[in-house]
Amino acid sequence: MTEDPLERIEREEREKKNRNGSLKTATIVLAVAALALGGALAWIWSQKSSLVNELEGEKQELTQQLLNLQTDFETLNSDYESINSQLDTSREQVALLIEKLSKTEATNRAKIRQYEKELGTLRSIMRGYIVQIDSLNTLNKKLTADAAAARREAAESRQANENLTRQVENLSGQVAAGSVVKARGLHLDAYNGSDRTTDRSSRVTYFVATLSLVANEIAEHGPIRVYVRVKDPNGIILLNSSSTDFTSGGETMTASASREVDYEGQDVEMSIYIKDMSGLGKGIYTAEAYTEKTFLGRCELMLR
Repeated sequence: MTEDPLERIEREEREKKNRNGSLKTATIVLAVAALALGGALAWIWSQKSSLVNELEGEKQELTQQLLNLQTDFETLNSDYESINSQLDTSREQVALLIEKLSKTEATNRAKIRQYEKELGTLRSIMRGYIVQIDSLNTLNKKLTADAAAARREAAESRQANENLTRQVENLSGQVAAGSVVKARGLHLDAYNGSDRTTDRSSRVTYFVATLSLVANEIAEHGPIRVYVRVKDPNGIILLNSSSTDFTSGGETMTASASREVDYEGQDVEMSIYIKDMSGLGKGIYTAEAYTEKTFLGRCELMLR
């Protein structure tokens, strides 16, 4: 059936209007989408810039903390060579960390966090150095004070020894001079496990007390036993398997060791061993020698 020309024209105009409307709608939709996309891109860019600025700030703060730590290490010194060597190593580590940080992008968060951990480790090391130096300085002051006290005690002991010697001589003068056996040159030495003399308390394994019984023709001849009492810095008698009790001048005492010799009125040089010594402390050790009749003398030994 043939379409009426008038109806055909009206139909084509309606179709044209529909196409124009669809095209306008599509254009509006695309424009809105473009605006939305632009806004989203602008927001993303803004957020990225803000994050970058924040990371740059964190990097600058970390750099400043490292520079402060570097200054702290530079100003920290000690009087001990081993610690100074360790300090030099730590200073190099700080300088290297500053250099690595300067070459690292602020956006490399993994590296930045790693450097923060290394900063914490170096700070802990710094605190350890400070504690160690303070402890050594305190110990050094104590040792200096102990040495001064030991010198004073040694002087007092020498004075006391002189006083005691005078007292013994005065008492001896009240007895028949010819009946008393005297001694001279009482000396105490410490030995290590290699049988060498030492002044280090930690290495001592035994002591040797040496003295000479003085010649006296009118003194009683025959066997005579000499007793040695060794006292530690606290005044405690050192004992071992050779220790024994004895009586001298009416007083019962304990000897660290003793030895019997045959005295025939002539000089007799003798040594008495005080064995099995260990765990000794630092300070002044005192040795006293006796017979059952008299006090022979006293001497001192300083151990470090």
